[in-house]
Amino acid sequence: MKIWLTGKSMVVSASFLAMVGLSSGLAHDPTQHGQTGQVTTVADATESAYLAQNNAAMDKMMADMEVKPTGDVDRDFVAMMTPHHQGAIDMALAVLKYGKNEQLKRIAQEIIVDQQQEIAAMKLAIGDALPPSGPSPTQVAPETPSTGSMQGMDPNMKM
Repeated sequence: MKIWLTGKSMVVSASFLAMVGLSSGLAHDPTQHGQTGQVTTVADATESAYLAQNNAAMDKMMADMEVKPTGDVDRDFVAMMTPHHQGAIDMALAVLKYGKNEQLKRIAQEIIVDQQQEIAAMKLAIGDALPPSGPSPTQVAPETPSTGSMQGMDPNMKM
């Protein structure tokens, strides 16, 4: 049996499969590990913050990819691929913020630059104007859980 998928259904199907894999990996009962649902360690806090940011990026990407067809295949392609690429950028930013593996962080930086360039190239290909230039957000300060009353303050800030 042959199954034919359109471009959008392939993207949605691939994204769905990725989310199912992520969901099954996250769908465990913390009480099985002696946890009561509270964040108990710095690692738990970091993982929770990372997952929240990553899930928000995935949710936004999936919602933004729901594009009403215009009859212009090229514009529809760009309209669906732009949020897909932005989702990759947002997920890479989460790794830069919370990840520890320097090799993966360098890969995340490359993903950000590559995806931004592809978005720009697609927009130019259909004659859309580019947004104003700015630096690629490839340097993100790591998130450290606050232990004091200065939550959200930069601990290196001079006073």
